[in-house]
Amino acid sequence: MPELPEVEALAHFLREHAVGRVVARIDVASLSVLKTFDPPITAAHGREVTDVGRHGKHLDVSLGDLHLVMHLARAGWLRWSDELSPKPLRPGKGPIALRVHLGGPGFDLTEAGTKKGMAVWLVRDPNDVASVATLGSDAATLSRDDLAELLAGRTERLKNAITDQRLIAGIGNAYSDEILHTARLSPYATAGRLDDDALDRLHEAMVTVLRDAVDRSVGQEAARLKGEKRSGLRVHGRTGLPCPVCGDKIREVSFADKSFQYCPTCQTKGKPLSDRRMDRLLK
Repeated sequence: MPELPEVEALAHFLREHAVGRVVARIDVASLSVLKTFDPPITAAHGREVTDVGRHGKHLDVSLGDLHLVMHLARAGWLRWSDELSPKPLRPGKGPIALRVHLGGPGFDLTEAGTKKGMAVWLVRDPNDVASVATLGSDAATLSRDDLAELLAGRTERLKNAITDQRLIAGIGNAYSDEILHTARLSPYATAGRLDDDALDRLHEAMVTVLRDAVDRSVGQEAARLKGEKRSGLRVHGRTGLPCPVCGDKIREVSFADKSFQYCPTCQTKGKPLSDRRMDRLLK
């Protein structure tokens, strides 16, 4: 799933390549991806791209007084082309859900797999999108004191708290693993019970992990961002491999449709976390 660093890099890429161009037309190949009908998607035709921004993990392409807001979800991606085919898309054929023609060049929104979650809205105000209006503080600009205030009194696990977009916007499954590993904190720690030292480590890890990922990603071609993300991860997706800090084996906790990774030595005082799926298999 694209998270804050990748979405920031995509916004930067589109500012360089799309701003100043005019939307010739938008083809919708998957009706389920388009979440709004007023204004109609055709209202974007003939409008100039004036800016591209980010709200949490949402991309926002400004078209004058309209906004094309996109959330790539778990398996979505943006694919740029310097020369798009002028042929209309065939609904339901292939991974392309939506295509934006910019007078020759343009971009496709693609989504892999059968579980579809990608969403596109054409709105007059980004806050007309419910998932934008309810976003919490952006992780890229969150101060240490603000973080402490947000977590105070919360009883959920720390992993869940820092990935709750209504609390902190921009962090997903992968970068939360990286942040917690860097901060030497357990994913199962209670969010509202961190002492001052743990809060200091958590905030510093958020700043450094996200900043370093943005620095690696911004300026990359859109097609290279997925590989850049994977190459920079130290624990996420590395189950069974040695921890780059202590050499212990990276462990995994699995859920119905996702998993997270951590280092027992660095984060949980050497104790493996309970994995309900594995516990059931061992019974």
